[in-house]
Amino acid sequence: MLSPHPHSPPEPSSRQFRGAMGMFATGVTIVTVRGEAGELAGLTVNSFNSVSMHPPLIVWSLSLRSHSLPTFCRASHYAINVLAADQHALALRFASSSGDRWAGVDWRPGVDGVPLIADALAHFECANHSHQTEGDHELFIGRVERCTHRTDAEPLIFHGGKFFAEQAL
Repeated sequence: MLSPHPHSPPEPSSRQFRGAMGMFATGVTIVTVRGEAGELAGLTVNSFNSVSMHPPLIVWSLSLRSHSLPTFCRASHYAINVLAADQHALALRFASSSGDRWAGVDWRPGVDGVPLIADALAHFECANHSHQTEGDHELFIGRVERCTHRTDAEPLIFHGGKFFAEQAL
């Protein structure tokens, strides 16, 4: 006879979970914001996806341990910059917690002054629609106010802990 409450299997370890998730190829973005004092902030993110077409909503997540978390939570707007294959160095720079991430970066201001990184494949300029804590991350829902894209370059892709250009896969 089957138990009405079957025993749940043990939760996978962080290493097992991360390894399995790493098998899902994703695009690479840099999420950018202008803080309350006008300072620029940004970080590399691959947890980005669409949520809704009408209204146009996106989702991305940020670790609760991130030093940038308060800035993104308080911001009225932010931008998602989808990186091209030749922007690998930018992805690494914005993934690092050391150095001046913005030194020498070519960008222009978007909605509410948020930085739009030059030569990105796409820009999503978003109002900070909502955010909530889930597990060890904050989920951000952005309402897309403007978006642009280009089709003359290959995307930067992340898979198995490595960056790839579309042709290399």
